[in-house]
Amino acid sequence: MPIKKTLDRIPGGMMVVPLFLGCLLKTFFPDALAMGGFVTALTQASPIMAVFFVIVGAQMSFKEAPKAIWRGGVLTVVKLVTGILIGLFVAHFLGDNLFSISSLAIIAAMTNSNGGLYLALTGQYGTKTDTGAYVVTALNDGPFFTMIALGTAGLVSVPFTALLSVIIPIVFGMIIGNLDENMREFLSAGSSKFIPFFSFALGTGLTLEMLISGGVSGILLGVITTFIGGAILIVSDKLSGGSGVAGAALASTAGNAVATPAAIAEIDKSIAASATIAMPQIAASTITTAILTPILVNFWVKRLQKKGIDPTIEKGNGHCVK
Repeated sequence: MPIKKTLDRIPGGMMVVPLFLGCLLKTFFPDALAMGGFVTALTQASPIMAVFFVIVGAQMSFKEAPKAIWRGGVLTVVKLVTGILIGLFVAHFLGDNLFSISSLAIIAAMTNSNGGLYLALTGQYGTKTDTGAYVVTALNDGPFFTMIALGTAGLVSVPFTALLSVIIPIVFGMIIGNLDENMREFLSAGSSKFIPFFSFALGTGLTLEMLISGGVSGILLGVITTFIGGAILIVSDKLSGGSGVAGAALASTAGNAVATPAAIAEIDKSIAASATIAMPQIAASTITTAILTPILVNFWVKRLQKKGIDPTIEKGNGHCVK
């Protein structure tokens, strides 16, 4: 049975199919995932991603680190500004209603990205710099920037330890990889093997109910996040020296963005009603972008390959295939 070849034919298949399987299991057989032991352990993405971070770090040289930080910084700022501007436009010029989508839902969904999805896609289609940029892009994985955008930044902060927890495994890997070339080669050989496993784990945090409860407006929010936000991110990525793959891979909504409206409503009770409507829409956007973002990345990669460009090779290091 040609399982691997079938997965390769599906856009982002090595990531999307395991994620969808995890989602189906969580939807129809949730108790099966809670039996404990190694079965439940497979639903925990964090340990798998931690090892993946070490491997990513091992593939980066110290001289490549500034480039990764620059790329991640550019993409993070662009994603934040794009979400804020679209949200403010809807709030001030469309009566805070874009096909039943509020500015709160737009800003929460578009300024936040799915870190696991980004790692999986850049790990498969991008360069070491693209993947390493996660050190910075991880900053938008939570409600902090959304609250800044809504004028409540003074009441919320990102714990410093949370930032360190992302940086330390990557730096540890960098040290090992730069000290011993053999260790770098050894660790690099296993990087792609982790993608389907943490993708499955991420999928177990989603359900089809999220997609249904968000309705058409939630799906539309996901479409806007991936295609409008993605187009802007791709251009920004290319202008900052990338191939566009990292920008496309960042065009998603993180699962924890669902909790953002509720967190903000705790601070400002006047938006409680909007928050109740926004949450299922953001959940639907999470599911929708988990499907559409790999398709966008795959489309962009094929476009580059038709031009003779290999997006897995950094510019200046034999970027062209032909």
